[in-house]
Amino acid sequence: METEVKLCFENKESLFKVADSELFRKFTITAEPVTVTLENYYLDTDDHKILSRNGSVRRRLVSGNESYIEETVKYGGGSASGLHRRFEWNFRTDEDRFVIDSFKRGVLTDGDPATLLDEVFEGVEDGDLKILCFNSFERTSYKLQYNESLIEACFDSGVIYNQDKTVSEDICELELELEKGSDSDLTGLSNLIKAGFGCIPLDKSKFQRTLELAKRG
Repeated sequence: METEVKLCFENKESLFKVADSELFRKFTITAEPVTVTLENYYLDTDDHKILSRNGSVRRRLVSGNESYIEETVKYGGGSASGLHRRFEWNFRTDEDRFVIDSFKRGVLTDGDPATLLDEVFEGVEDGDLKILCFNSFERTSYKLQYNESLIEACFDSGVIYNQDKTVSEDICELELELEKGSDSDLTGLSNLIKAGFGCIPLDKSKFQRTLELAKRG
């Protein structure tokens, strides 16, 4: 189960003020942050079978010191006040397209039941999956220790566009993902950041925002 808080900032400068602050550095346990460029392709059938089941399929190209393709499926769950919970499975691949059986065989479950993938892909073949929308942004990540919990902090900045690039929205988000520990620690850290830096909770995922924007123009 993926558990994370998304916080939205007015601009890139206000976003990275958090990373430069004494408050944030107090909890940082990594010597240096990791910065990568992420290109995300979201897939579904023409009639949006997966989306209608509250699922999503993503192929991600990661470029940095290490470059690779990672596929992710998310399913179920929901969000409230910036806190997001969903089943999530990840798989690194060398395939040039999303192959459902390969994903099911190679997926990292992290405790989420892989049998749920049968529900996600019921009635879907590899060739049915088409690109719904695309986004790209830069991510700078830190590992944090807050009380007894291990949390990954991802500073995401970039721009998303509609299909003909006549409409755009900035990505200026901080994602705090709970890797180990308690929801209360995750909420406590996010409350500290909200109080100190004027950001607001974000209930929409980048996929939701990108898909909505793709329908405009």
